[in-house]
This record gives sequence, structure tokens and C-alpha cells, in this order.
Amino acid sequence: MVWLKRLLALALAVIVLFGAWLWLAPAKIDPVAWTPPKSAGFVGVFAPNDKLEKAEVIKIKDGTGPETVALDNDGRIYGGLQDGRIIRILKDGTQETFATIQGGRPLGMAFDAAGNLIVCDAYKGLLSVAPDGKATVLSAGEGGRPFRFTDDLAIASDGKIYFSDASDTYSQPDYRLDLLEARGHGRLLVYDPATGVATKLLDGLYFANGVALSADESFVLVNETGRYRVSRYWLKGDKAGTHDIFADNLPGFPDGISSNGHGTFWLAIPSPRNPVMDDAHPKPWLKKVISKLPVWMQPSAIKEGIVVALDEQGRVKEVFHDGDGNPVYMITSATQVGDTLYLGSLDAPQIVRLKVSGY
Repeated sequence: MVWLKRLLALALAVIVLFGAWLWLAPAKIDPVAWTPPKSAGFVGVFAPNDKLEKAEVIKIKDGTGPETVALDNDGRIYGGLQDGRIIRILKDGTQETFATIQGGRPLGMAFDAAGNLIVCDAYKGLLSVAPDGKATVLSAGEGGRPFRFTDDLAIASDGKIYFSDASDTYSQPDYRLDLLEARGHGRLLVYDPATGVATKLLDGLYFANGVALSADESFVLVNETGRYRVSRYWLKGDKAGTHDIFADNLPGFPDGISSNGHGTFWLAIPSPRNPVMDDAHPKPWLKKVISKLPVWMQPSAIKEGIVVALDEQGRVKEVFHDGDGNPVYMITSATQVGDTLYLGSLDAPQIVRLKVSGY
């Protein structure tokens, strides 16, 4: 039994040393206290259902994480992968590489009127990818502040590109640190192709994520993932230049958002709120400890599939679920083309499509 005592003593020493390191080592973040509003959970219109469980899954043959999905005028499907490639899926199902962003991570994307694929690359900034696959940087910073986490976009009828920089402090692999710190490092911006200049519209956003324009382009929405809400910036009318809250205290983390152009916004929720994260937010010391843990020990996404249809007043029209995340999970974007909803994912090796009626 001597060997067992020695093993226990060694294990105890390791635990003590690890605990001491967690307490004494410098933290990776400088967090502030925030008390999240109590979530009502998935009740009422948010009540769980199985509407996503029979959706069609298109497996990515080589790669993973098509965070946002875009379609060109020929009905070909595009998605940006974790390795920097943008793939294209032809109507016959053939998958090919359309472009490769060396050292990049393509996230939000949409086609402009000239047929260029406009891309928010987490590392490279706002890009334009020509039909031949050649990428050009449109903007890599604003006001002397480089983009650290260019995230999502929406293109207006006049060609202006509204887009988000999720964080000017933390890059894409460290998104958990930005959420934990809760200091509001995100921005909403607009790029004018006529001048080649990006202008800041909103600052201090709590992880600025999905971006969408209303049907009449009177306002633009931006998701604040770190505050479980959707904010609205007015572009026209008496409120032009002001902002307010469009949807608040959501039961999950809002990621991508898009407009179908007919009065419906599609909101992607990759995960319900994590109780560990909510409990930690009022305690900066605890958030410092969490930031030192290996990523696999930090609060993470809960495997479910959730998409919400909102009207232009911010009211929930319908919710689509896959409660056990099989086969649909980690939904980070929802884009409607015709009567079909295309779902992207930051982590999953798939694109999902679902027929939707009444939208």
C-alpha cells in the first residue's frame, strides 16, 4: 500500500500546485463585474420543439466551420472554413475551393451587386473576393484602430457595407476571453465603396457580432453576444444617428442575424446561456481564474440547434429547435433564399438547409 500512499501524496501535491498557480499567475483578462438579467429560459414561444431535426444536412467533404452561408445568382452555395478556404457547392453537389485566404478565417459574407463576394475575415479585415477568387482588402482598420475580429456584414442597396468588429482587443481564438472580460471592445462600422473609407457608427459594444438591415434600410441591427441582446442603429428618420435595444435578455448567445427583405430577421443562437458564465460575471476574481484554465475547462457552448424568426419590431414570430444537437448544432448564421433557410456553423462540418413557409 506504500505505492498508493505515494500516488495520493503526489496527486495532492499536483492539485495544490495547480491551485496556487491558478491563484497567483497573471490573469489573461482585466474583467469587470456585470450581473446578467435573469433568463426566463426556453418557455412560451421559445419552448423546445423538433423543427430542425428533419432539416437536410450537407456534409463538408474536406474541412469544417462554414460560419456563414451565401448563394450566388446561379444558386451555388458558399461558406468559409476554419483553414481559410472559401468553398463552393455546385447544384449537382460537387464541392470545390473557390478562394483561399492565406492566414485568414472567413466569417460573415454576402454578394454585392457586381457579383463580388464581400467577406469579413477575422484576421484580415473586410475583403472583396472577385469572381475569379482573387481577394482584395477593402479595410483593415478605422480611426487608427486595426480590426482584430472582423465578424459579420450586410450590404445596402447603395453599395455601403455595414459590418462589425467583434473585438479590438481579442482575436477569434480568444472569443471566450472577450465575453468573460465584459468591457465592450466591439464596433459597428460602415464602409463606403465610393470613398474607400470605413466609419464607426457605434463603439463599446459587447462582442459585436451579426449585422442586418431592415427591409426599408431605415435601421441596421447588430448582435451583442456578450449582453444577450440585439441593438438597433437608426439610419433614417427622426431617430437617425441614435441607437436603442431591439431585442433583449435572450435565452441564448445571439450570433448571426440576417434579413429576408420581407419583414423577417433570422437570428442564429449557437448555444443557450451557460449558467456557469452567468454565475461568474458578477465576480471579476472568478473570471480571472477561469481565464487561466485550459480552453477545454472553460465554460463552452451547449450542443443545441436554435434559430429565431423576429419581425421588424423585435417580436418573436417562431423558434426552430434541435434540442439534442443531432444533427443540427452550433448555428451561427441563418440566411433565407427563396423558401429555403441556409444555416451555417462556426464548428460543425456541415451546412444545413430547411424549407420555411409563410416567410
